[in-house]
Amino acid sequence: MTMMRELTLIGIRMESPNRAPVMMLRETEGYRYLPISIGSVEATAIAYEEQGLRPSRPLTHDLMRDLIEAFGVQIEAVEIVELRDAVFYAELVLGNGARVSARPSDSVALAVRLGTPIRCTEQVLREAGVATPEEEQAELERFRQFLDGVAPEDFSS
Repeated sequence: MTMMRELTLIGIRMESPNRAPVMMLRETEGYRYLPISIGSVEATAIAYEEQGLRPSRPLTHDLMRDLIEAFGVQIEAVEIVELRDAVFYAELVLGNGARVSARPSDSVALAVRLGTPIRCTEQVLREAGVATPEEEQAELERFRQFLDGVAPEDFSS
């Protein structure tokens, strides 16, 4: 059995110099962070949901949530299961035990809409996680404050 760690979505940040969106996840019971580069569409979808913004028409991830609920499917967890050739792989774990391969960005966009736990294998965290010493906690708090002020429009091209 693979050791899994629960993660919390910290938010989306823009990575310089090309201002590429990075999804920041943090180990719930630990000090490691997992940064994952994502597309601007997924960054916008996550930011909209985090800020409680409702577009006039459903975004793709809203549609997926609505279909999942309409069909009575339970998503038990989102799991980031592998890192291969600098690409992260995730799976949606369904209530019936089935697993569906998905990109981590799409998986997290769904998880924030459904209140689904986000988990990651210990192996992926060892390979790509960033441990944060205590002295960097203040900088992370400033980053969190920055995230509170970011608008989804900041991610559009």
